[in-house]
Amino acid sequence: MPSDTAHPDRSRQKGDPVRSIWRRIFRTKPVGEIIAEGGHGEGGELKRSMSLTQLTMFSVGATLGTGIFVILGEAAPLAGPAVVVSFLLAAVTALFSALSYAELAGTIPVSGSSYSYAYATLGEVVAWVCGWCLLLEYAVSVSAVAVGWGQYLNEFFGQSTGWRIPAALSGPPGIDGGVVNLPAIAVVLLATVLLLRGASESATANAVMVVVKIGVLLFFCVIAFTAFDSDNLTPFAPLGMAGLSAAGAKVFFSYIGFDAASTAGEEAKNPRRDLPLAILLSLGIVTLVYVLVALASVGVLPWQRLSGSEASLAKVLEDATGSAWPSVVLSLGAVVAIASVVLTVLYGQTRILFAMSRDGLIPKVFQRVSPRRRVPAANTIIVSAFVAILAGLVPLGRLADATSIGTLFAFAVVNVGVIVLRSTRPDLPRNFRTPLFPLTPILGVLFCLYLMVNLDRQTWAVFAVWTLVGLAAYFAYGFRRSRLAQAAGACRPH
Repeated sequence: MPSDTAHPDRSRQKGDPVRSIWRRIFRTKPVGEIIAEGGHGEGGELKRSMSLTQLTMFSVGATLGTGIFVILGEAAPLAGPAVVVSFLLAAVTALFSALSYAELAGTIPVSGSSYSYAYATLGEVVAWVCGWCLLLEYAVSVSAVAVGWGQYLNEFFGQSTGWRIPAALSGPPGIDGGVVNLPAIAVVLLATVLLLRGASESATANAVMVVVKIGVLLFFCVIAFTAFDSDNLTPFAPLGMAGLSAAGAKVFFSYIGFDAASTAGEEAKNPRRDLPLAILLSLGIVTLVYVLVALASVGVLPWQRLSGSEASLAKVLEDATGSAWPSVVLSLGAVVAIASVVLTVLYGQTRILFAMSRDGLIPKVFQRVSPRRRVPAANTIIVSAFVAILAGLVPLGRLADATSIGTLFAFAVVNVGVIVLRSTRPDLPRNFRTPLFPLTPILGVLFCLYLMVNLDRQTWAVFAVWTLVGLAAYFAYGFRRSRLAQAAGACRPH
């Protein structure tokens, strides 16, 4: 019988079980193994069909949603006309994390995004917590977005035809006479049908929606600039740097979603080249649109009149034209914008679950690939059904706000991952390298931590409870069933 000294892990397990458990939960998955498994699931492999344009549109589609339609009315009272600079400040903050995502997406081009990057650099339990947080962020946020889609659809119908969906069919139980939110369920089902048809078909539909919503926002800018008054820009920063920074923190969350392309690593035609470009291009496009919209808005209306209005852009158009019809066009743009977000976020959720299932951390059903369409069909149906129930029947309330912390945690993990991988695997081919390393990822971590610390107690409470539930699930299932654990067990002598 082989001695324990021939098997150091076994010896440590007998001598120091705490250290053994510690080593097991922080075991990392070799980068080569992660890449080799890319695209493969139970029953087949995913289809590489997405171009650079489609990947860029995916990230734009996930980012450019309800934020710009409502955030201006919340941020302008904090910064005044300098809210334009606040959008640039938030973009720079997002850029630090975007650069880290770009490097890791080009180095480890797989479906799992930040979950897979964490598995390769920081260990299994960190990857699990990262994936678990993204489950909350994706599922709850897309449900909330679907609810918002119903509200904007009602607004569009009301402005264009005078008819509105009855309250009983446009809200969850207990909210303003609601029974079931049918529009929210409908947009989730529509996205599901597109996703089941294939990744390329979904990407094409999303690209069309992105073109429409960017077109609507550019239409807004053209109309607004006809009534631009430079006097509205003075004083430019009435509330000083403190107000400008506070508005920057507020609008930062409008940039969440630029990482969506990284979840398509196994369906991109040329992932090592295209994923980094798609992430950075999408951030640039979204920033340009945000800055133009913000500048047009504060140039038409005094910033005090933008305060607290969810229809702030509609107010700008009405003031610029003296007519209500441009608001109808804007409402249509919001409907399309939100539908695009539902599609892209649902896609990202299913691909992260696909990667987690392939690693053995969740049941195998999530990695089964449809032979005909070459998409994770069962995964997509399960996730969409869950999201549709949340959106249609559950009052989400402030829980949707708590999802931001999970995203910031994932961003911080990716920034740390770049530093770790540069140290442990400097030999890996990197099509894109984060500039000014290690300053850039360090600043990315610090900005994420700063924004996390400034979130309210309720958000932290939800995050803490969700993390504890996730750790319990990991130790009950994934700790022993993960493929790394199974491989280690197979290597032990009997």
